[in-house]
Amino acid sequence: MIDNSDLIGIESLLSPEEIALRETVRSFVDSEIKPNIAQWYDDAVFPMEIVPQMAELGLLGMHLKGYGCPGKSSVEYGLAAMELEAGDSGLRTFVSVQGSLAMSAIYKHGSEEQKTEWLPQMAAGTAIGAFGLTEPTAGSDPGAMQTFARRDGSDWILNGAKRWIGLASVAKLAIIWAMTDDGVRGFVVPTDSPGFEAIPIKQKLSMRASIQCDITLTDIRLPESAMLPNAKGLRGPFECLNEARYGIIWGAMGAARDSYLTALAYSQERLQFGKPLSGYQLTQEKLVNMALEINKGTLLALQLGRLKDAGALQPYQISVGKLNNCREAIAICREARAMLGGNGVTLDYSPLRHANNLESVRTYEGTDEVHTLILGNHITGVPSFR
Repeated sequence: MIDNSDLIGIESLLSPEEIALRETVRSFVDSEIKPNIAQWYDDAVFPMEIVPQMAELGLLGMHLKGYGCPGKSSVEYGLAAMELEAGDSGLRTFVSVQGSLAMSAIYKHGSEEQKTEWLPQMAAGTAIGAFGLTEPTAGSDPGAMQTFARRDGSDWILNGAKRWIGLASVAKLAIIWAMTDDGVRGFVVPTDSPGFEAIPIKQKLSMRASIQCDITLTDIRLPESAMLPNAKGLRGPFECLNEARYGIIWGAMGAARDSYLTALAYSQERLQFGKPLSGYQLTQEKLVNMALEINKGTLLALQLGRLKDAGALQPYQISVGKLNNCREAIAICREARAMLGGNGVTLDYSPLRHANNLESVRTYEGTDEVHTLILGNHITGVPSFR
């Protein structure tokens, strides 16, 4: 599939190293993911066999430095996220949960002992991590979480429930956020701890080649050393969420680009009324509108990536990217599906799979509404969450 989506020379804004990394990840997706993703999606399985390959490519915790992590730039991480999500959102989500959530929590907030113990294993893919923040009754309002950790001598006793927790059933450790008498704190919880149970959520219409779980935490006893010492209050998990949100800004454009290119190729081959669909004005208008939004969204992602690498990216700017690119990507994928006609509802083509996945992507790490209110607060100075 020839990629002619770059209408304005965005390629010229990338360094040779950035282009080389993008091409390496694109080649991996083209050879290992795209030939198999329809079956994985249909079977509702996440292919654990590709984890070692992802680790070998340096995709796990790739933006972190030291402790066996690749130490790549934010832009390089974004380009990798874009290519992975061109394959499937579930595969980009794996990299996001592992690196931007679980590994980042330890990297940003953990003790030196926690970093030394866990980060090399996680970068190598030999230890999978989960990130337990969302609860059955606390999604957009994590401050209302019911999971509680109480002191018992020098130990902590953890009780509660989490929902929509990626990778929990295959994880070796879970970062669990819990209320304490001293506010929200984070804990590194080995998943073989007595009282830890993770059950995959079945019958999903979205993110089928991905793992999300319900977690039950029953009287889990943890030593003091399990607490993340440098995370106090909701700022701890929010700093990790912003890392994941940043990857989504790029990833959503990958799903959009793949859908656009699929619709373009189909329109050039499909004959209707004696000529290719691509020869009709309505078709060309749709393709042009898709390409324009992909170019704008990719430029937005690149600008935010450059700011992040310069240490200048602000949280509200992440909301700009997450809100805009998810909203535009899902519209592009739906339009691409419509261009495929009835064939577009099968797994022979990617756009509807991408659109279904993006229903989850636009919901997790902050819904459209949450990011709208973050930006509204920034613009007006008036918080309106309550």
